[in-house]
Amino acid sequence: MKIYIKIIVGLLVFLNGCHTSKYNSPQIIRIKGSDTMLALNRLWASEYMMQHPGVSIYAEGGGTATGAKALANGEVQICAASRPLQPEETQQIAQNFNVIGFSILVAKDALSVYLHPANSVNNLTQEQLKGIFSGKTTNWKQVGGADQDILVIKRNPNSGSFLYFKDHVLGGTDYTEDGITASTTANVLDHVARHENAIGYGGMAFTNNIKHCWINNIAPSEQNVINGSYPITRYLYLYTVDKPQGTIKNLIDWIISPEGQKIVEKAGYFPIWDFI
Repeated sequence: MKIYIKIIVGLLVFLNGCHTSKYNSPQIIRIKGSDTMLALNRLWASEYMMQHPGVSIYAEGGGTATGAKALANGEVQICAASRPLQPEETQQIAQNFNVIGFSILVAKDALSVYLHPANSVNNLTQEQLKGIFSGKTTNWKQVGGADQDILVIKRNPNSGSFLYFKDHVLGGTDYTEDGITASTTANVLDHVARHENAIGYGGMAFTNNIKHCWINNIAPSEQNVINGSYPITRYLYLYTVDKPQGTIKNLIDWIISPEGQKIVEKAGYFPIWDFI
């Protein structure tokens, strides 16, 4: 059984009559976008190419905004996104292709707040996180920790995680101008692992040399993500210019099949639907 969980940005609109994308049935598929999804995309690509020797899949990161721009410019067939595309991004797709895009939910993720293992703080409220990342709270002693200046590690503006965190944790408030801007989740992890006073954020699947902070007294666990109690939860998407067809449809059908969703679990994310 094939299940599409489809979210169309607005409605899939044909602005000038029937449209057929030039990317309907390529044997070379290029995916670009979310750094959060990069490892997952490469796992999918590797397994799918083993099963389909005639198909080549290239997966790159660079951030959701970079992927959206590449999709709108016709440079890739699929944009990987850790947030819904912004109106200006879908407008660019519409201007270039006469449709406003098509998105498919492919996994569920939770943004985790990373702390150094030696940090005595283990739990923060969302209001405390807002204070830290907006620059109003600058010392760990203000939130029950040691008397140390807080080193904020934030993602770059091209990142879907940057925008999601800004919208859902900062409530639209601007990030502090202090701290460090990291280009990838791996960079965030590296900075937090090397600085006892650092704090950053990224996908819950990452675990190397950091600890995951509780939010509002709720542990960042699989159970709490699934039951909806963990407060910073999001979906991950694949975007195409038009409704998937041909080779692209076959790939996406496989990604949302039980086989593809087991790879989601293997990568440390959460499937979009229950399967046996």
